[in-house]
Amino acid sequence: MIGQAVNRVDGPLKATGRAAYAYEHWEAGQPLYGFIVGATIGKGRITRIDTEEARNAPGVHLVMTHLNAPAQGPRDESIPFEYWRAQPVLTGPDIHFYGEPVALVVAETFEQARDAGDLVEVEYRVGRGRFDFGEFEDDVYIPKTVNAGLPTDTAVGDFDAGFAGAEVKVDQQYTTPYEFSMPIEPNACMAAPRGEDLVVYVSCQITDAARDSVASTLMMDPERVHIVTPFVGGGFGSKLGIHSETILAALAARALGRPVKVTLTRQQVFQLVGMRPTSSQRVRLGAGRDGRLAAIAHDVTMHTNPDVEYAEQTAATVRSLYAAPHRLTSHRLTALDLPRGSDVRAPGEAPGMLSVESAMDELADVLGMDPVELRIRNEPTVDPERNVPYSDRHLVECLREGAHRFGWENRPATPASVREGRWLVGYGVSAAIRGHFQGPTTVRVRLEPDGTAVIQTDMTDIGTGTYTILTQVGAEGLGLPLERVRIDLGRSDHPSSWGSGGSWGATNSSTAVYRACMALRTKLLDAARGDTRSPLHGRDPADAVFSDGTVAIGDASEALSEIVARHHPDGVEAEGQTRFMGDDPNYSDYSINTYGAHFAEVGVDADTAEIRLRRMLGVFSVGRLFNPKTARSQLIGGMIWGVGAALEEEAVVDPRSGAFVNRDFAGYLVPVHGDIPADIEAVVLEGYDDKANVLGAKGIGEVGICGSGAAVANAVFNATGVRVRDFPITLEKLLPGLPAMVG
Repeated sequence: MIGQAVNRVDGPLKATGRAAYAYEHWEAGQPLYGFIVGATIGKGRITRIDTEEARNAPGVHLVMTHLNAPAQGPRDESIPFEYWRAQPVLTGPDIHFYGEPVALVVAETFEQARDAGDLVEVEYRVGRGRFDFGEFEDDVYIPKTVNAGLPTDTAVGDFDAGFAGAEVKVDQQYTTPYEFSMPIEPNACMAAPRGEDLVVYVSCQITDAARDSVASTLMMDPERVHIVTPFVGGGFGSKLGIHSETILAALAARALGRPVKVTLTRQQVFQLVGMRPTSSQRVRLGAGRDGRLAAIAHDVTMHTNPDVEYAEQTAATVRSLYAAPHRLTSHRLTALDLPRGSDVRAPGEAPGMLSVESAMDELADVLGMDPVELRIRNEPTVDPERNVPYSDRHLVECLREGAHRFGWENRPATPASVREGRWLVGYGVSAAIRGHFQGPTTVRVRLEPDGTAVIQTDMTDIGTGTYTILTQVGAEGLGLPLERVRIDLGRSDHPSSWGSGGSWGATNSSTAVYRACMALRTKLLDAARGDTRSPLHGRDPADAVFSDGTVAIGDASEALSEIVARHHPDGVEAEGQTRFMGDDPNYSDYSINTYGAHFAEVGVDADTAEIRLRRMLGVFSVGRLFNPKTARSQLIGGMIWGVGAALEEEAVVDPRSGAFVNRDFAGYLVPVHGDIPADIEAVVLEGYDDKANVLGAKGIGEVGICGSGAAVANAVFNATGVRVRDFPITLEKLLPGLPAMVG
């Protein structure tokens, strides 16, 4: 069953509108509605706030400000992961960034709350804010670590000497903008008091983190906080932690003794959720005339919020990617009075590979070498910085298979040399790598007396197919038909997990399901073998085969439901676990990653510089697949995200106020159907990584975006001969270079 292209088991629920998302739960009763009023300055202090007119508006039940908000627990920096920390809101008059909540209005309807929000009068003393990254880029500090606990800087060999002695050098600066996750479902919550308890229906990716964060903020016993999140309408990192809408809904619900719903508007998402930091990246490559790298360095400076530090691991990708004896990576932070940085899909790898793989293309151009061959020539035999073997590395195979399938031999050898009418045509390639992570996860599998299995965990489904793959793993583990396996997700009362994020969710939860099924099989076999009434009495369990709801040993078999009915009339259950990677020696003894190769063809209008993606191919090595259909969907989605990073996505800050100017889908562009051709394909090589986990599988959610934008950018250069290093590549950056190139 594992490895089959099974249709999504939750598809009918979603297609018919019966899948309840955070804002769509009604079981707690008729709710009130909250609307967040945000600050209209980016730095300063509230000197006066008048809520009288808002409180007297029709339908209003509560106006909460820093003057009457309940006491809240402080952020505890000793908690290692941000998402489990308290997230207090409305704690004082100081304004730290534009849009920061200054009030919550709760009314009978959303419209009443929104209209009353306009009646809240706020006066400020405006401070001098730091909003312009370019102005303060040189004012940096060194973080202790970067995201995922990785080292801030690394050094191997003597980079300065190695780079100075290289025959061929590339030394370029690349910049990437602020980017947002932009899931279809905005961040939303309904909080409902239930006696001393609080039920929180919230759109989040990590249920356990949401519970602890709410509990510590409201200073409640975590056992009295119940998170419910069975369906999440996309997250891409923006829902790994909870945000102000959740805390404000919870505070209001407890104050009023009634359910309260709060959702962010699309415009508020740009101010209240966090974003990928803008970055300035210096990439230096030193190589011989044969293309072999002698020295490689990646130095990154990015923005951070002065109160909540976030250091994206942007330079970490290069540490395991290519061989070179002399190496250097670093991360530096520039504090700005903007919303905090946050994980956005493929944090670190996506912006980092956009720069590094563009630089590799520049090196290939200087050398006059095929960019595919250059990458193959620099394939390492062991992890070049950790000096440990790779668990299962097939990057070269991805490059070669992709080149064959794409027709790479037809690539224009000289930039700006192929023209079809008004269109300049070019090919681009990029490698892909992403670390594979493992987090603590527990799953309970219960076999009911009728032989139906129920799998329970607080793991979430953010639209990626969790319900489906856990059904497949459970069905195979117990030898049941798919229709006899039921998945119960997204409730904090279930065994806890690291949720969905970081490409770890599928493998963590599936491994735990597998282990729970193995433990359950042992219980069933022990019961049957010791029972003289069973056909399996005294048989060797090593020969047991579970299939179609029965277990057979040799020529004897018995239905699982019969074993359960005799020995466990109320049902029988077992738990399975996946441990933290820091406690698993494989993760210290091996470099465990996923890999891929991206190929893109673009056309560029010679007169207008309009860029059109013509076709795209990704070839990946990710270990064993749970479901080829859902995997392909994930990988193609990541590839399209890379197209957006290369050509469209960019949030622009008003340097006067710190507000994002283009804070809606009209101004913040993402790829739509018209931007993406039908000829886009993801191919996965057969594989099994026994060092990753017992199932041999690795995460795929983010490797699809890693490097895909660079393949597009490199294709633009191949088509035009113009190298744009300030992403995204837009008309005004590309057009000035075209006339000289095309005559």
